[in-house]
Amino acid sequence: MDDGSICLFREVQYSRQWWLCAVILGSTIVTIGVIGAALFGLLPAHGTDADRPLSDTALMVTFALAVVLEFGVCWLFFASHMVTEVRPDGLYIRYFPFHRRFRQIRLDGRRGIAIVRYSPLGDYGGWGIRGSAKARAYNPTGDRGVRIDYDDGSHVLIGSGKPEELLSAINMILD
Repeated sequence: MDDGSICLFREVQYSRQWWLCAVILGSTIVTIGVIGAALFGLLPAHGTDADRPLSDTALMVTFALAVVLEFGVCWLFFASHMVTEVRPDGLYIRYFPFHRRFRQIRLDGRRGIAIVRYSPLGDYGGWGIRGSAKARAYNPTGDRGVRIDYDDGSHVLIGSGKPEELLSAINMILD
């Protein structure tokens, strides 16, 4: 049997902060409204060619691109999620749509593993995939997770709504 098929722990987390949803939807409505007003306010019936900065075609293309871009951002926000799995052969994460496949988080060369409470904005600059080569964080939501410190001074933080269960599963594969 393939060890990769056995899952000791699995958690799926979505980024669903209400305030972020309001900001994204609000900016979408404002952007489409402003460009739509410009499009319909600057059509030939509303002024001479000299009064209009863009041609009708350019305005329509701009409007279409803005709509596609805004809905793309909305899709990205609502579709993004992180899957964390602990399998007998390691710890894996997949942050869709940024990761097409699971990424293994190394557990060798570790100095310590602990449950932590952190400030997503203060410690890592926000939610999502954050950090640098020395301090990486995968945190779709919340302020708790499991931090793995390595001998070289770097660390990885895996945000989790169930950090106790995640740490327990990691400890099972390390024993």
